Amino acid sequence: MTSQELAGYLRLVVITDGPLAAPRSVLDVVQSALKGGARAVQLRNKGDTVRERFQLGVRLRRLTRDAGALLVVNDRLDLALALHADGVHVGPDDLGVAAVRAVSPPGFLIGRSADDPEVARRAVEDGASYIGCGTVYATSTKPDAGDVIGTAGLRTVVNAVEVPVVAIGGITIQRSPEVAGAGAAGVAVVGAVMGADDPEAVARALRTPFESA
Repeated sequence: MTSQELAGYLRLVVITDGPLAAPRSVLDVVQSALKGGARAVQLRNKGDTVRERFQLGVRLRRLTRDAGALLVVNDRLDLALALHADGVHVGPDDLGVAAVRAVSPPGFLIGRSADDPEVARRAVEDGASYIGCGTVYATSTKPDAGDVIGTAGLRTVVNAVEVPVVAIGGITIQRSPEVAGAGAAGVAVVGAVMGADDPEAVARALRTPFESA
């Protein structure tokens, strides 16, 4: 898959969170978001055991395949490989990109969190397929997300690499056009979709600014 093709999938990455989805199931919310045009889902569900995440992942894998969407697993390469997911997303405290790439099958996607241009460049040199960049705006769904970098900080990372950059952190429908204007390929969201009354409509609205960007 080329970077341009991947960017089309990454216009909206829906990150799963059971408590935010409640009283609905994560599967119900994701299915609605997929109907709204989401083409990438990241299995996160931080509070679940690995077994619980695997069981949810099996069902998400079925949903995403049927919708022609990507499934990426947060942090856990072992879980991603066991699920035959499309990729894994790693942060600074996880297994390094080069190590992941060395044991991954052909075509496996690797996302790397980075809010610093030099860190992003090194990640791409090591084999990262895309960069997750943030925290762009203040967020309450990831307490350890780090400093807010704003759209100016986002743009510096976008300009530093040739792979798609996905903005994360406090993204809303109202802020999505600003993020698109900074050059991001798309947005990754937790609360904006998981907590939405109408995930399908929110997913469609979040993607819209990137359709013409």
